[in-house]
Amino acid sequence: MKRYLLRRLARGLLILIGVSICSFVLADLARGDFFAEARLNSRISKETIAALREQYGLDRPILWRYAHWLASVFHGDWGFSLSYNMPVGPLLWARMQNTLLLTVSAMLLTWIAAIPLGVWIASTGARVNRLLSWSAVAMLMATPDLLVVLVLELIATHSGLLPLGGMISLEYSQMNVWDRVQDLARHLALPVTALVLSSAPAVVTHTVSAMRETLDSAFIRAANANGLRRGRLLFFHALPAAANPLISLFSLSLGALLSSSLIVESALGWPGLGRLMLEATLQRDGYVVIGVVMLSAAFLVCGTLIGDMLLYWADPRIRRE
Repeated sequence: MKRYLLRRLARGLLILIGVSICSFVLADLARGDFFAEARLNSRISKETIAALREQYGLDRPILWRYAHWLASVFHGDWGFSLSYNMPVGPLLWARMQNTLLLTVSAMLLTWIAAIPLGVWIASTGARVNRLLSWSAVAMLMATPDLLVVLVLELIATHSGLLPLGGMISLEYSQMNVWDRVQDLARHLALPVTALVLSSAPAVVTHTVSAMRETLDSAFIRAANANGLRRGRLLFFHALPAAANPLISLFSLSLGALLSSSLIVESALGWPGLGRLMLEATLQRDGYVVIGVVMLSAAFLVCGTLIGDMLLYWADPRIRRE
């Protein structure tokens, strides 16, 4: 197991190094920089802009800037944000907690709801129920994430039950602990629902495919012929046998949720990494963009590593190999 874990860690480290190099190269090839708008201002001289670029090291070669940024990563600074006039690290840590709260909550609710629904669709014999279920899943898969957010915002606007943006209310600091939890949950409900509706159809589809293949196997038919209860047969025998593709999907679902959260956070004003990346991209704040990309890649690598460990625990064939 140690060798297996070390191989996966080494692979993840190589991926992160490759992502950092590609991010720096693409950021260097992109047109414009943070001072692009300042050049259009006639009151700011070219000498002033040149001095500022020299002060922040933007006139140095890309290898020097990459080495300097890599050293700052080990110190926890992750470069310097020109738009916020502070190190990137504190910006990332604060926004990372908000994004993790949103994505982890959405992931847990997605899998809790999608797995039983997928098992039910795969096991039901009623064609009408199966057709209706598949139609609903297909409709959600074909619906863009932004449209889902807009429909939820419209419902929340007319109902007035949920806040439309932000993470906390203005009176949050004056509330007691229980009221703070309720306020955070109310602000969390709308973006979590949007992420669940956008990610659950894929989980349902993979669950149905894996379960149908397992339900047609000989040992499930034999267990069914011996009179095993339907619920026990499905969830304690068929579902564990179909777990391998679902575990692989689970390891990739965090990356998919992070990409979806970019739209959700921007539309609903959730102060997470997605909104930070959008603001930094518009302001051409390169080190912030690179930091968000690296954190997203790190989340994906961690999710893949967790999936590999779950596969190692669930599949004896991997342990023998």
